[in-house]
Amino acid sequence: MDKGTDAVDRLGKSSVLESIVGKDSLPRGSGIVTRRPLVLKLQTIDDGTREYAEFLHLPRKRFTDFAAVRKEIQDEIDRETGRSKAISSVPIHLSIYSPDVVNLRLIDLPELTKVAVDGQSESIVKGIENVVRSYIEKPNDIILAISPVKKDLASSDAIKISREVYPSGERTFGVLTKIDLVDYGTNAVEILEERSFKLKDPV
Repeated sequence: MDKGTDAVDRLGKSSVLESIVGKDSLPRGSGIVTRRPLVLKLQTIDDGTREYAEFLHLPRKRFTDFAAVRKEIQDEIDRETGRSKAISSVPIHLSIYSPDVVNLRLIDLPELTKVAVDGQSESIVKGIENVVRSYIEKPNDIILAISPVKKDLASSDAIKISREVYPSGERTFGVLTKIDLVDYGTNAVEILEERSFKLKDPV
């Protein structure tokens, strides 16, 4: 899940996902960058084998340049949505084969937002929420609720929707980013240890 629409992803959602993948391969920028779900499958291969990536929509093409992977993700988003700020529920499927990953499937979802901006339909707010819910409501998936530490967690869209879908919080992991930007006087340890805010619905 996503934290919102920060102008630059400095140790934000993309960085969290890339730290798991081990590759700088996700588009970044301002506003809503992830405008289609990205289903990312990691698969372990033998040591000494050159790592590569494949897209479902390009089944006979192997990518060994991960800057090209990032560009293809952006190009494929644009093919479906145009160069607008619209979103689509049609997923992009990407597989990465590497000796340095574990077998795992990750899904990068569009950023939750509260208001439409220029070039977006007023329905985009509900549209994004519907896309996100369609994935996180699946009972076998783990939810990463990612929020910057400077944000009031009580108003975090990621945590709010996670609680609504799964109030017990047993399959939700909270991820705090941008610790280096925390306001003076804020006790990040209390947040990390859930003393000041709990992921589970208190009701």
